[in-house]
Amino acid sequence: MGCLGALLFLLGGLGALAQICEITEVDSTLVERLGQRLLPWMDRLSPEQLNPSIYVGLRLSSLQAGAKEAHYLHSLKLSYQQSLLSVVNWRCPMSASSNDNSDSEAKPSMGQLALYLLALRANWHNHQGHPHTSYYQYGLGILALCVHQKRVHDSVVGKLLYAVEHEQHLQQGHFPVDTLAMAGLAFSCLKLSNLNPSQRNRITVALGRVQEKILKAQTLEGHFGNVYSTPLALQLLMASLRPTVELGTACLKAKAALLASLQHKAFQNPLMISQLLPILNQKSYVDLISPDCEAPRVLLEPATETPSQTQVPEFIHVTLKVSSIFPSYRHSVSVPVSSSLEDVLKKAQEHSRFRYGTQASLSGPYLTSVMGKKAGEREFWQLLRAPDTPLLQGIADYRPRDGEAIELRLVGW
Repeated sequence: MGCLGALLFLLGGLGALAQICEITEVDSTLVERLGQRLLPWMDRLSPEQLNPSIYVGLRLSSLQAGAKEAHYLHSLKLSYQQSLLSVVNWRCPMSASSNDNSDSEAKPSMGQLALYLLALRANWHNHQGHPHTSYYQYGLGILALCVHQKRVHDSVVGKLLYAVEHEQHLQQGHFPVDTLAMAGLAFSCLKLSNLNPSQRNRITVALGRVQEKILKAQTLEGHFGNVYSTPLALQLLMASLRPTVELGTACLKAKAALLASLQHKAFQNPLMISQLLPILNQKSYVDLISPDCEAPRVLLEPATETPSQTQVPEFIHVTLKVSSIFPSYRHSVSVPVSSSLEDVLKKAQEHSRFRYGTQASLSGPYLTSVMGKKAGEREFWQLLRAPDTPLLQGIADYRPRDGEAIELRLVGW
């Protein structure tokens, strides 16, 4: 039995004594290094790179970025207020400030607006049908309004409840763990705030169903779904009002798996880091209902890097495949070691008939079109390591190895 296996065995035994989900006694150095990875992102203030989740994650953590936080919040307010005004002007064409280009300006998505609302709430020092968005963003939107104590109509909450209650009728037959967790966080907030009393019984039942499904999704390594969906799942489980021995054991295993991932620097994406930092401080998004404004937070200092000697870059060979078009595409490209998948796509576009399009999101750029083929309303371009292993990271974060074949496949959801 390996070291991690032995640790999981020991934690499993200890979990028999625990009935609540706790992630305590995490090495402060590991947490600090994690927070330091967010600091460079706080210097990126262009509208397409501003990310409200970074601010929320820090405010719910044991870390702080000093004056950077206030400046970042100010930039968020300016950007999102301007975006919201452009939406108003677009909807009111007789407005004196409207113009012909307003429709082409980038409008914030529901998820971006929801995270912006969470960021405003985190700034405590300044006093039946499918939704037209993903269920993840739908749950996030309800959660954001709930922590602001804004009641949404029962029919709106009912859509999310119905989706969880009749999950088997969805196109793919199931919710991803992170979508389940976000729905559960919304339900937890609604239950604690009692904003929809007529739905209380359905909310309670749905919350139990979500928790049960997330626990069943735990892998042998200890992750819920995968390493990147585990932080949100733990946010939900830590807020659980249904303590059980199974819950305590599962959370201890998940903690061991997360610590192993941290040791291997698995978390580089700012959105994933911002979801992880709160649980390392025993917090979740639901805590924004009544944030603890007096809790001490350690000031982050930029990480110091040891300069390395300049070396001639080594190259790797990656095969890029696209089978969702006719004729299909297959081409091998050579890129420097440690290149991202996005670098591979750029290189392929320079030297072959390959073409692609992306759109900015809070978790990085994602593919919107390949070889002129755009993803439809309920489609997306899936990234796979051939033949059929879905990638857990986006094109900017995943770094292929020498000899790998990467397939871009158009799938429905």
